Amino acid sequence: MDYNNDYELKEYVGESVSVNERQWDVSAAFPILMRKVYVWMTLALVITGITAYGVANSPGVLQAIYSNQILFWGLIIAEFALVIGVSAAINKLSLTVATLMFVLYSVINGALLSSIFLVYTQSSIATVFFITAGTFAAMAFIGYTTKTDLSSFGKYILMALIGVIIATLVNAFFVKSSVFDLILSYAGVLIFVGLTVYDSQKIKRMLEQAPDAGEAAQKYALLGALSLYLDFINLFIYLLRIFGRRN
Repeated sequence: MDYNNDYELKEYVGESVSVNERQWDVSAAFPILMRKVYVWMTLALVITGITAYGVANSPGVLQAIYSNQILFWGLIIAEFALVIGVSAAINKLSLTVATLMFVLYSVINGALLSSIFLVYTQSSIATVFFITAGTFAAMAFIGYTTKTDLSSFGKYILMALIGVIIATLVNAFFVKSSVFDLILSYAGVLIFVGLTVYDSQKIKRMLEQAPDAGEAAQKYALLGALSLYLDFINLFIYLLRIFGRRN
């Protein structure tokens, strides 16, 4: 928001304030919003992990998901719909509805990730999780503290991600090469390491502009949490493909 006179400032906060006071409000809101980003991301990861473990230890639920093609693809479509819905309609949604959609996405993603407990040993899943957490924390710190503008970097990362997705589909349906799959996994790690750095800076700069910690700003913090959650999950999956020990 760009306030050009005292009347507009008064209209926004309900009382007359100075530009210096508004700047103080911004700096006060920023750490609150950043804390919410990481709290929401962490809670989503916890929900996903508990759901995945619970479904993996419920043979009936697991069989229902992976033996019923309609249910399986329905869950995948629901995931895409929720992400697109939250991202595209964030200004129209209430904070409560957006949060519930994020929680629902975390649950569905956990249900679909339950298969990793059948493919990989629990010890290797735990090991890779901690590797992912350490890598993610380091990259997020770099993105948060770097003074280099990464705006243009994001475009190249996005193009690389699209390339990996296309190559993965081609390999899955046509090439079916384990060596190529391993190469794509390393590429995926590099891409999501880069995305973590980029998203961390983008979220920081976005929330620095928030005039307060009201609902509108919190909804954008929620979007930031969703972005970092997706970066973490994808980084974990690619690292698991490389370092995970199979049952």
